[in-house]
Amino acid sequence: MSRINCMIIIKELIFSSFIFSVGLDCIFAATIMFNPKSIPMKSFKLLLPALCFSLLPFSSMAWGLLGHRIVGEIADSYLSAKARAAVKQILGDESLAMSANWADFIKSDPSYKYLGNWHYINFKSGLSDAELRGYLQADTATDAYTKLNFLVKELKNPKQTAEKKQFYLRLLVHIVGDLQQPMHVAQPDDQGGNAVKVDWFGKPTNLHSVWDEQLIEFQQLSYTEYARAINHPTATQKAAWQKQSIADWIVDSYAITGQIYSGIEKEGPKLSYRYNFDHIKTVDEQLLKGGVRLAALLNKIFG
Repeated sequence: MSRINCMIIIKELIFSSFIFSVGLDCIFAATIMFNPKSIPMKSFKLLLPALCFSLLPFSSMAWGLLGHRIVGEIADSYLSAKARAAVKQILGDESLAMSANWADFIKSDPSYKYLGNWHYINFKSGLSDAELRGYLQADTATDAYTKLNFLVKELKNPKQTAEKKQFYLRLLVHIVGDLQQPMHVAQPDDQGGNAVKVDWFGKPTNLHSVWDEQLIEFQQLSYTEYARAINHPTATQKAAWQKQSIADWIVDSYAITGQIYSGIEKEGPKLSYRYNFDHIKTVDEQLLKGGVRLAALLNKIFG
């Protein structure tokens, strides 16, 4: 088993339970402190990146674990027969839902640091739809838009290796989800809302994290329960979302981002029940759009 696969498995276990994560970190740290010779150097080198990664702020992940898995779970219900077969051939027994967080898990490996800018695209505030589309048409930067188009092209390549196809498909599933999270199409000067400090039910956090995971986790549903609860688009919605381009998704998310920023009128606002009430429908619709759009893109790629 490769080192990166080992770390991914470790992260799946760590993220399964916060208590387990804290316990694992404490035990591992205590072992190093009081009996460092008990850990072979080879094992230490393997576990250290995963341990460090588990201590990073979760706000660095778009949608969080649940959000990305919800998008993947919904997408699975709209795959064509050809797309389903192609995905199965590439991912094997790994579902879209379970592959959706791979691009975040590999952040524990420094060799994948170059993928950081693939997760978002930032814009200054106040741009019109025409200005946004004009920018995207000429975009050559390393960002979610250019790299998602790159991934589509590479997955369509019939000469692509199986290993590369798996790598690219996992990235594509994740980045499609990223672009549905409005704060991944946000302002560069506040790092996509990461620098906008807020309180969520009395606990300090930031605006990006609230939209990544706090709102979703507040519903207290598993990703399969959540997907079943919201996966009810109208025929009109489904048809419209399936026809949209990647640029359309970005314009859509950017408009929502403007509304989110305008709703934060003072520094360090205290967010709780009212904020959930006002915004959960938007979160649910973005997750649903993400699933329908992801399936439509995969159906287009794989015929």
